[in-house]
Amino acid sequence: MPTRSVLRLAALVSLVLLGGCQTLSSVMPWSGKSEDMEEKVDYTKVPPERIYNEGVDALSQQRYVAANNQFDAVEQYYPYSSWAVNAQLMQGYTQYLQNHYTESIGTLDRFIQLHPAHRDIAYAYYLRALDYYEQIADIQRDQKGTELALAALQEVVNRFPDSAYARDARLKVDLARDHLAGKEMEVGRWYEKQHLYEAAIGRFQRVVDDYQTTNHVPEALHRLTEIYLMLGLKDQARKTASVLGYNYPGSEWYEDSYNQLLDVGLVQNGERTKPKEEAGFFTRAWNTIF
Repeated sequence: MPTRSVLRLAALVSLVLLGGCQTLSSVMPWSGKSEDMEEKVDYTKVPPERIYNEGVDALSQQRYVAANNQFDAVEQYYPYSSWAVNAQLMQGYTQYLQNHYTESIGTLDRFIQLHPAHRDIAYAYYLRALDYYEQIADIQRDQKGTELALAALQEVVNRFPDSAYARDARLKVDLARDHLAGKEMEVGRWYEKQHLYEAAIGRFQRVVDDYQTTNHVPEALHRLTEIYLMLGLKDQARKTASVLGYNYPGSEWYEDSYNQLLDVGLVQNGERTKPKEEAGFFTRAWNTIF
């Protein structure tokens, strides 16, 4: 998965394609850092490409405040130039590097709305998805941000399926889904400890139904088996354990479920549910049994 340094390199490489223009500091008669330039420069007398490239120079030096100011100046003073379009995208990227994710999302939303056919539109969608992804909270907190990240990442995959951005987005989709499943498991375990079994079953069942490709499914099946046994629903418990055995025969969760069934006499010692070839995928096994 691309790191920030890779993203930065990709962005700067794309800028080189725009032409090797000189930076402001190399062509203007003053000296000093970009942070001081707003007081010294009349931007109406400076070509937009020079302001833009001063922003690129500041960005390459990780002077993000200066870079953001330069890109903003291009948009403000030369809003109808092609440089303003590029500056808008680069401003969104600069804000992302500053961890100003909300501001970056706003900038990129505006770019996407105004320039839907731009050559870098795929990157704009991807960068916006990263803004959401970076805000994913741990499973102890509300997961609205994770849902927004998942939707944004999936949009990248759907709109630009053959791009490098889509390949990375698919990986992050899986991670986001696993995160959401983890939240469901946490809530389900809490309900189970509080003896709110119906609510717990709903959470664990959702993991089984909606997050089948995540690592949480074996535990969810085990927890369902456990709760069914506590409720005296022995047939349901045995069936759920069978699904667990079909798909995860070597997992610790199946071992625990098997021992629980053994303790209540639902299986004989040495009798185990073996994965069947005809069972096929997880959903097929589940549908066959239930």
